[in-house]
Amino acid sequence: MACLGVFVAYLPVTTVSVSLPAIQQALGASTAQLSWISDAFVLPMAALILSTGVFGDVHGRKKVYLAGLACCAAGAAIALSATSVQVIWVGQAFSGVGAAALLPTTLALISDVVPDFRERGRFIGMWAMSLMGALAVGPLIAGVLLDHVGWRWIYLPSIPVALLALVVGATTLADSRAAAHGRHLDWPGQITAAVAIIGLVYGVIEGGAGSFTEARVVVALAVAVVAGAAFVMVERRSTSPMLDLRLFRSPGFTATTLVAMISFLGLIGFFFVLSLYFGMVQQLDTLQAGWRLLMVTLPALLVGGPVGHLLHRTSARILITGGLLVVTGSLASLLTVDADTSFVSIAWRLVLMGLGMGTVITPMTATAVASVPYPLAGMAAAGNNAFRQVGGALGPAVLGTLLTTRALDTLPGHLADAGLPAADQQRAVALAEAGGLNAVAANVDAGSARVLTALGDSFLDGLHLCLLVAAVLTLIAAVVALVLLGRPVPASLGTSRRTGPGSEPVRETVPSGRL
Repeated sequence: MACLGVFVAYLPVTTVSVSLPAIQQALGASTAQLSWISDAFVLPMAALILSTGVFGDVHGRKKVYLAGLACCAAGAAIALSATSVQVIWVGQAFSGVGAAALLPTTLALISDVVPDFRERGRFIGMWAMSLMGALAVGPLIAGVLLDHVGWRWIYLPSIPVALLALVVGATTLADSRAAAHGRHLDWPGQITAAVAIIGLVYGVIEGGAGSFTEARVVVALAVAVVAGAAFVMVERRSTSPMLDLRLFRSPGFTATTLVAMISFLGLIGFFFVLSLYFGMVQQLDTLQAGWRLLMVTLPALLVGGPVGHLLHRTSARILITGGLLVVTGSLASLLTVDADTSFVSIAWRLVLMGLGMGTVITPMTATAVASVPYPLAGMAAAGNNAFRQVGGALGPAVLGTLLTTRALDTLPGHLADAGLPAADQQRAVALAEAGGLNAVAANVDAGSARVLTALGDSFLDGLHLCLLVAAVLTLIAAVVALVLLGRPVPASLGTSRRTGPGSEPVRETVPSGRL
């Protein structure tokens, strides 16, 4: 049931991602509006994931699990009926709330029934494989549906899967709770965290679409800074913190949290711009793009299980650092792609990326849980997921901003190189600044191949900048893992385990780089 729950939570990620060009064409959405389609899902997930983990620990994980499935089904139903980008945002937000409930709850279910952290690594590997399985089949489902019906129907598959899991979970799952010890929902922490995350992402997206000197953008970023500082103060004084800041005394937890945020910022942002590259530059339909993205997700899916088995024999430091270096090399190798790059030439680089990702996800999640005392394992898992989702939310925002800014900066030069009259150049630039590159493509004459060529070249300039930034971010994450995971766990933060479900925790110190 944990694997089925995380599958439902992550199914919309790539299903929607590869459908963005079709949505953009159908609704005339700008690049910023497309970024909000992705972030409307990720933002509530990042903002609520810590609180849902606490709520499940205190009031029962089964309740939160079932509520998460219901929200995912409701969100998909809303998006299925959408006639505007704004309605899609609402549906995505509901699904994000559901995913926020499912991610910490599914890991808590595994931790409850598999108390031995050595054995738990194998089951977290299965959990990670289910996550990657959802990412793998999403593009294929979207491609088939877009070829035969329409873009709205990409949301349909989530509904029966979520409802099936809801029925099975309601009848078969036993409820479980963590020892409360006075824990309760931390509303001040929840509010300040949500305001900080939303203000930051809003400021980045809207600043990239317009200007970072606009009053609303400056206010949003200032609010994010103030709310972030308030969150730290609130959590330090709270008797039942949403995120116990003492967790960061553990090098293993700190390392995996930073790795999760930095790497997912680069990787989720990369998926966002890659789907636009396939659609806008290579003119591929969604199914063709889906097969290409499968080159990333399928290898990651296949290595997830074996990596889970290696966790108690191989240093997590080696697995995480090595995987991130492979991803960095893959991103760097993609800097040479252009409009005519063949599928074979792209495929091997994407396979490398998938192998690296699959090597990272399982030990990253397992290390975050195993590097803290057992009573804090659920909070550690939720915290790791929360920072991962913050990075995932910033990914499309940051890289989408870089893509748009770089493309618009270089478009006039490419239009001039194409030999267009000055009046046509000015018209194309004005259209791009008002509605993005897609607005230019939608308004050129059928014979204006030179304009389309200039647009493609401008997009590639933006893509190459995004790939470079993503590679640098992943390299930074690898350095963080190499440095911090080699440090011993402080005596005050040894990990704990239980000998069986319901038994008392047994304290046990484990090096932060080895499970």
